[in-house]
Amino acid sequence: MRQLLRTTTAYRAMAQGDLRTVLVLFPDGKYLRMLLKECAKRFFGAEDGSRTAALIEKEAFSDCPIFPAEGGKLTADDCGRIVEESLLAPVEGEKKLFVLDAFHQAPALVQNKLLKILEEPPKGVYFLLGAEAEFSVLPTVLSRTVRFSVPPFSEEQIAEALARKYPGEEVARAAGASGGVFSVGESLLLGGGEMFALARQFLSLQDTELFCRAMGERKEKREFFAVLKSLLRDMLMQAAGQTQYVRSPELCEGYPLGAIIAALALVGEAEKQIQFNANFASCLYTLALGIKEEKEKWQR
Repeated sequence: MRQLLRTTTAYRAMAQGDLRTVLVLFPDGKYLRMLLKECAKRFFGAEDGSRTAALIEKEAFSDCPIFPAEGGKLTADDCGRIVEESLLAPVEGEKKLFVLDAFHQAPALVQNKLLKILEEPPKGVYFLLGAEAEFSVLPTVLSRTVRFSVPPFSEEQIAEALARKYPGEEVARAAGASGGVFSVGESLLLGGGEMFALARQFLSLQDTELFCRAMGERKEKREFFAVLKSLLRDMLMQAAGQTQYVRSPELCEGYPLGAIIAALALVGEAEKQIQFNANFASCLYTLALGIKEEKEKWQR
């Protein structure tokens, strides 16, 4: 995974060492913290195997404090500590880098508390912020940062990274449905095909209400939508007569071309609603009704 992260523009840009406040937008929340630590190593010129690299990896390098604690959310108390520590001179060099992980989860009040220091950091102080998406970061914060958006990786890159981490596994299907997000491909690979079966069941439009209620209890929202889009794209290829590109031999039948195109658009809208914390079960049920309506319209 590190090899993949080091191909990003954000990682390469940190070698400049003169960007005072950087925001990295990376859609893979599971590996966002890892990317930020790789960027921090690059910032300090820490080579693999060096003491500095090891300390950053363990989140124990005095000149690179990382907030919040792993798995937590940035708090007002964290902001107070950041401001206080920013006034202290670096311990080992001339620069101090504050890494703020999962900034998209920070409440607006907390983000506002950091505005002044993000805009005018003390001499020798730098900030590296990480977020999954731009919309969850206040415009006032965005205007004070240099942004690097990491786009989804290619299917080939995901497949190669999965093969390195899971040698001997069949990674092609998981990589193809990942949407360019490594953790999604990883989850699909380890899930043994369950999500593909669930997506087919959903598109069968049978027992929809019961299915959506049961699916709403699960956490794999991103994985489900990724597989759903992958399956619909396969159906689109099949409907267009380009069966040589179809990876899944068992596709749902009875979907006209227009209905498949409309379904892909509806899935995209459902994903946006989930990003804004819509209820998963309700969102899926609305999506199923929309797909059914489109299917019936195009069958007439």
